[in-house]
Amino acid sequence: MSGNNLVAVVTGANKGVGFAIVRGLCKQFKGDVFLTARNEELGIKAVEDLKKEGLHPKFHILDLTKPETINKLKIFLQETYGGLDLLVNNAGIAYKVSSTAPFGEQAEVTVRTNFTGTLDVCESLFPILRPHARVVNVSSLVSLSAVKKCSDKLRKKFVDPNLSMEELKSLLNDFVVEAKKGSHQQAGWPNTAYGTSKIGVTAMSIIQQQELLKDSRTDIVVNACCPGYVNTDMSSHKGTKTIDQGADTPLYLAMLPPNTLSPKGNYVSDRKIGKWE
Repeated sequence: MSGNNLVAVVTGANKGVGFAIVRGLCKQFKGDVFLTARNEELGIKAVEDLKKEGLHPKFHILDLTKPETINKLKIFLQETYGGLDLLVNNAGIAYKVSSTAPFGEQAEVTVRTNFTGTLDVCESLFPILRPHARVVNVSSLVSLSAVKKCSDKLRKKFVDPNLSMEELKSLLNDFVVEAKKGSHQQAGWPNTAYGTSKIGVTAMSIIQQQELLKDSRTDIVVNACCPGYVNTDMSSHKGTKTIDQGADTPLYLAMLPPNTLSPKGNYVSDRKIGKWE
């Protein structure tokens, strides 16, 4: 057991907003902060870069699409810390507008990473969350615009407060199936793989909080958020925010004080709760 018992994990953190979240947590979080990345070399370099700033993050490999890396992280956290206090699910991908990959392929890969991979991490690590833990799922403003572009029938399903996780997984699977057939728009889906994957992340967060309210562990808070339009590789460096500005809302949610009642199970942008409708 580590003498410093509190521990935080940030996924997809070797660059961009994830990197800035680790930087901020190293200054604010009273415990060990793990920068995770799927590429060990890039992850270790990111840790070294932060150490040059006088900060002390640690590194662990994690690839959302490889369950064995998720399981190894869980075992490591259990054996070293006995649990987990903060999880920031930041890892994700987005195809460029100029991509020539077929839309069906974009849908499958994007949903597998952004939604299914994030959910896999949660399902593995949630059992070791300690009381008062915080979970931040980095979603996007496009989840709100994309859900509004769904057919009325689909939109009502996504915003239904009684939507179950199994139903949500089935919906996202249906999207991939329709996208591969080229019939997703006729079936009522928006023409965006990234936006639809982030519908999944926002809806997932709301469901997770509802499930945790029934849990015996007290004060575990889950929120989804949008960092904003940030100058990163993902935005092809067209974003207007710096990575540290993009990290502001995720850090705010990560550091919510004990027994927070709001935001809790919400979508948050610029520290304000958005309407999921």
